[in-house]
Amino acid sequence: MAALLTPTPLILSADDYAQAEAIDYGILNLIRMGRLTATSCLTLSPRWPEAAAALTPDIRQQADIGLHLDFTQFSRPVRHSHPQLLMHSMLQLLDEHQVRATIALQLDAFEQAMDSAPDYVDGHQHVHQLPQIRSALLAELQSRYAGNLPWIRLSHPMHDGWKGRVISTLGSSAMQKLAASYGFSLTDGLLGVYGFDRTADEYLGQLGRWLEIAVDQAQHGHRSALMCHPGLTTQDAADPISQARPVEYAVLAGSDFDELMRKLNIQPVKGSCLFQQS
Repeated sequence: MAALLTPTPLILSADDYAQAEAIDYGILNLIRMGRLTATSCLTLSPRWPEAAAALTPDIRQQADIGLHLDFTQFSRPVRHSHPQLLMHSMLQLLDEHQVRATIALQLDAFEQAMDSAPDYVDGHQHVHQLPQIRSALLAELQSRYAGNLPWIRLSHPMHDGWKGRVISTLGSSAMQKLAASYGFSLTDGLLGVYGFDRTADEYLGQLGRWLEIAVDQAQHGHRSALMCHPGLTTQDAADPISQARPVEYAVLAGSDFDELMRKLNIQPVKGSCLFQQS
């Protein structure tokens, strides 16, 4: 695919900041290298105060810092396994007051540590777009930040097989319509969904395919975000994607990825800057 003459803007977004020290160091390194333009934070993690202190003004200048809304790992008062959360939300069984309290606690923790609102919001395991959660989230954000709303990373995977189709069915279309009615800016599509089972060469090849999709989508006026989960080597047995993190980190930090971005004329951008230009 030939690259556009005008650079294609692309948000490069890393999930799971504050989950573990090795993850945080990897993400911060990639931001400093200009390979990431956003990271979303688990603000009820025990690591959050220390991790937040590392988000210095120079880091915030290079990348948007967002909330990685959590209902499955560190959250309270509502915390379920992902399958249980899906079942409860789909059947409208979640307590609405507790859902709102869970969201408020995470936003409070972000504001207290960062002295600002989050630049954007997405979801740990894409929970932000689930029934009951999406409406409570958008209402809370509107209540707190009316006039300066964070942008929303929509979980609408593009061309990512069965896993992408499953994620889309969890509420991306409903989230898009509801958020737009509130006046939120949203990305149009999500890249980066896979089974966390690639070698470095395979992951680089997959990145190439995602980047080509981003270029194609830009030709139709769509704004894309590429999601990733990098980190330095970790032996965390509780982390189901621990083996994929150093693979992603090595590829994203490497010269081949940099060359691929240049070849396709893709410009990494912060979402906050991209939406201001719209």
